[in-house]
Amino acid sequence: MWSIGVAVYFAAITFRTSLGVAGIDAAERFDINSSALSSFSILQLLVYAGMQIPVGLLVDRWGTRKVLLLGIVLFTTGQFAFALSESYAMALAARGLLGCGDAMTFISVLRLGTSWFPARRGPLVAQIAALCGMAGNLLTTLVLARVLAAVGWTPTFAGSAVLGVVVLVLVLLFLKERPEGVPVPSPVPSGDEPGSGYGRGYVRRQLAAAWREPGTRLGMWVHFTAQFPGMVFLLLWGLPYLVEAQGRTRAEASTLLTLVVLANMAIGLVYGQVITRYHGARTPIALGTVLATAGAWAMVLVWPGRAPLAVLVVLCVVLGTCGPGSMIGFDFARPANPPERQGTASGIVNIGGFTASMTTLLAVGVLLDVTGGDYRIAFASVFAVQALGVTQILRLRGRAHRRERERVVASRVETVHVPA
Repeated sequence: MWSIGVAVYFAAITFRTSLGVAGIDAAERFDINSSALSSFSILQLLVYAGMQIPVGLLVDRWGTRKVLLLGIVLFTTGQFAFALSESYAMALAARGLLGCGDAMTFISVLRLGTSWFPARRGPLVAQIAALCGMAGNLLTTLVLARVLAAVGWTPTFAGSAVLGVVVLVLVLLFLKERPEGVPVPSPVPSGDEPGSGYGRGYVRRQLAAAWREPGTRLGMWVHFTAQFPGMVFLLLWGLPYLVEAQGRTRAEASTLLTLVVLANMAIGLVYGQVITRYHGARTPIALGTVLATAGAWAMVLVWPGRAPLAVLVVLCVVLGTCGPGSMIGFDFARPANPPERQGTASGIVNIGGFTASMTTLLAVGVLLDVTGGDYRIAFASVFAVQALGVTQILRLRGRAHRRERERVVASRVETVHVPA
């Protein structure tokens, strides 16, 4: 059952990242500059980030299957409309629709994981889900880029939309939300009066309860700080940077983007195994990921002239840690919230990285236009966003860890002292 949800996420990532190998083609097709090109991804991420809390609430209220079906219809329609777009406005609307559908997938997959696997395997299950999603990015860099070069814009994007139809059929025919006999989590937050259900205060109660938990806020800032350098690189600016600033051929650039995806998949398995066994490793791994990313970008940006291939390989491998590093954010929010609030808490966490990605995508595009295409200055914006995130992680980590220890102790006491 969980693998069906992961297949939907795979399709969503394929569609989300398809623009990453078509940025130069899109600029030529719609006759737009760098800022306008970045608007495609910015709008997509703006819709994605804005939908996270509503989607989290919908998952808690409607369940996984209904939300996934709605997401598939939206992102498949968006991808097909993008294939047929002749104007910038129509293409922009198509990417927004795609972002709306994409927003409904990952939180739903996380909820499926909590239904079909024991809690102790949560970190590993989440990392494997992200790994399978990144396989969609691999499909983009290995297959879609070459198909685009061979057959052109419309056949490539329209043909890829068929993948959405396939996963729609899978969900309709086979998906079950939880094993038989497992009760449906109560939608009423702890502490509410029985029968309050989905009244006007439901959204406010869910959000307030999730946000009060330091683990939820820490998870959001970990996701914010770790994810965006790799996302910005893969989603839009990696290919133009490697071709225009580093003088690589499009084939070489595509191979380097593939390396980011492969590193992401391999490192995700390692992170998942380590955190499953050593829960205390979460914060050191998250901060180490951020520092390694900052160091790799600093090395490339200060390199005189064009960086050697070996240096670009190091950068791409390090950028591959960003996705797994951001997934640690969910490992802070998950134990801080009860089952009936998992969707809402995951939505709050997921807002973080996509807000940072959206901000940086815009900053890079604007700085490229202002500086006449100076990628060194444009990508220096990465450090400012990272500094903000690290500050918030350091501020919240102590409170989140103390609260989590209190919950563990209370749970053990409750287990030992069973009321008569």
